[in-house]
Amino acid sequence: MLNERVVYLGGEYCSWNEANVHIMSHSFGRGSAIFEVIGFHETQAGPAVFRLDEYVSRFRKSAALLEMELPLTKEELQEAILQTVKRSGLRSGLIKLFGFYPDISFAILPPQKRIQVAVFVFTKEETLGNRREPENHSVTACVSRWRRLDPDTVPIEAKVAANYVNGMVARQESRTKGYDYAIMQDTQGFIAEGGTESLFLVREGVLMTPTLGTILHSITRKTLLEVAETMGIKTSTGRLNRGALDEAEEIFFSGTSAKLLPVGKVEARILKETPGPVTRKLSARIEEITAGRDSQFKRWLFPVA
Repeated sequence: MLNERVVYLGGEYCSWNEANVHIMSHSFGRGSAIFEVIGFHETQAGPAVFRLDEYVSRFRKSAALLEMELPLTKEELQEAILQTVKRSGLRSGLIKLFGFYPDISFAILPPQKRIQVAVFVFTKEETLGNRREPENHSVTACVSRWRRLDPDTVPIEAKVAANYVNGMVARQESRTKGYDYAIMQDTQGFIAEGGTESLFLVREGVLMTPTLGTILHSITRKTLLEVAETMGIKTSTGRLNRGALDEAEEIFFSGTSAKLLPVGKVEARILKETPGPVTRKLSARIEEITAGRDSQFKRWLFPVA
């Protein structure tokens, strides 16, 4: 099926097999590609991309942090994404947006600041492969020995490929230990996030998540906090020590692919109810929003014309 998919690359729409870059390109050799993963969902009015403007703005911020020059305006990039989804014929799935240096380079600095942009569209099954994200049951997690990248070392707000080796080694460690996911701490020992996911805890009905500063500016995290406020769920952002994992009644990861992913076991601790009541309420509300059935947040959906 992927061979039949249309790809946006460098201002043109091409076939899957034509979407290539040389192995000696700067972004391959140095990990300098920036990216976004964006969800699109089936609604009664047809497919719609969730919070497209926010994801494109974050993509542009990643480019700015790395002093990259984009070939498209925000509006042109949004249109390229919508058109790629339309040409795919898919009703729901995930979009992978890339910005990269295509030129061959041996040097640590890219040969030029201007980058190329590519857009790919996938079904959720294609992104997961043989793996299935649990829907009605929970995952297990351990606290990784690997710490989250420090903001004084690299721009952690940028979704740049090289940064994600950090989360990759944490996830590898968790799988080696027999757990599904990793929980990472920052360099000062406070809870940060998962390998590629935001982390939420619920204690006495309060939805808690680590404060910004050492974590990605997650759009799903932002969405959940905004939605929770409208539901009368109290929220708290701050620095959480490792002991908070022992005190929480509910724990879940969040991200573009699986909006809420309940955690049933952390290290040796098994949570009593998974998913818990707050997790279930939020999950149900997000499902209504992404399906276009919630008028309060319809502005977050960008129809694929």
